[in-house]
Amino acid sequence: MKKLINNPDYYVDEALEGMRLAHPRGYTVSGSNGRVIERATRKSEGKVGIVSGGGFGHLPLFAGYVGEGLLDSCAVGHVFAGPSFDDVSESLKAADFGGGVLSVIGNYGGDTMVFGMANDMLAAEGTDCAVVTVADDVASAPRESAETRRGVAGLILAFKIAGAAAEKGMNLQGVKAVTERAMTGCRSIGVALSGCTVPQAGTPTFVLDENSIEMGMGIHGEKGLWRGALKPADEIASEMVERLMADLEPPKGARLAVLVNSLGATPLDELYILYRKVSQLLNAAGLEIAYSLVGHYATSMEMAGASLSVMTVDDELLDLLNAPVNCPLWRA
Repeated sequence: MKKLINNPDYYVDEALEGMRLAHPRGYTVSGSNGRVIERATRKSEGKVGIVSGGGFGHLPLFAGYVGEGLLDSCAVGHVFAGPSFDDVSESLKAADFGGGVLSVIGNYGGDTMVFGMANDMLAAEGTDCAVVTVADDVASAPRESAETRRGVAGLILAFKIAGAAAEKGMNLQGVKAVTERAMTGCRSIGVALSGCTVPQAGTPTFVLDENSIEMGMGIHGEKGLWRGALKPADEIASEMVERLMADLEPPKGARLAVLVNSLGATPLDELYILYRKVSQLLNAAGLEIAYSLVGHYATSMEMAGASLSVMTVDDELLDLLNAPVNCPLWRA
């Protein structure tokens, strides 16, 4: 294992300290365990607070998206492990500005349980709470069991929609409704080229042969759809688009938001090669790309590979996607 670290036990806390020191105008670290990230500048009273949380190792997801137009706070767990109940409770309270609190989380058992319990406790204390659970990974379950799918890079689009809606002054139910509507039309799939190593484990989460890939693998190394020989980028992009379109079934003329995301080690050059083919295929199908993102948005440490997310959009969702964003790791 070759990593620029000190003691693996302090990996997360030292990284969070570095984030705070590098971006003092963006982030503060709080909570009894030092695992709650908040905006450095607190928002005015009455705004709906947007909260998320999850395991570390996916930067800028989750902690990096605390900022204007995105999250108000975030609970951070160990590498690939969900945050604790105390950290989630403290992150919810940090985002309580009097307008209610919305949690936007990935569909993982530990996270849904802990966020559910923390929301129930805060609601019992008199705060309006709601949860949106993102389940966009088409490779993790068939369409008839879509509610069991994993939440992956579609979380980025959910954060953007919820954060912008809250900044515009929507109430809690309005923010929840528009975020859920967006996620109803969101699908993602990933392809892995190599594994990553969790510092405390010291060995790769999985091993792929030099010339092998795995289509549909999850961001923690969860089993995908097939493992086989590396193919040209256009063939990989074509299969990803085909699988997403077969599941989403957008009507001809539909407008889409498209996210081509690196899982960590794959560079921008290769992401743009994928996006080139994705764009060609969607345009040929009579679909319009109305919003696009290409880059490192939801990583898995140093895993090589990429994910593709698509989301149907209308005028309201496009306005929210194009609303201003200002945090150290995403400005628009």
